Amino acid sequence: MQLFKLDDKYTVVCETKSTRNGFKHEAVLLRGSYEALKTKVCYLNRTWERFTYETILIQAIDKYFTGDDLIHYKQIINTLA
Repeated sequence: MQLFKLDDKYTVVCETKSTRNGFKHEAVLLRGSYEALKTKVCYLNRTWERFTYETILIQAIDKYFTGDDLIHYKQIINTLA
């Protein structure tokens, strides 16, 4: 499990789990201590991300935020690499 603190309001908790055909990354976006969003990405083989959980972080941000907030949080994700 790995935590990504985006700012004072939002944190993303990421986890890797095995599946029958490969593995998956699961993410929970927390606003304070409340669960705002759950998402997952399944993989059949090795991924080529810049850092572990990059794809799931981007997916969570895309699903939850819109407009200027989306741009702001995507820039935060880009600084994590």
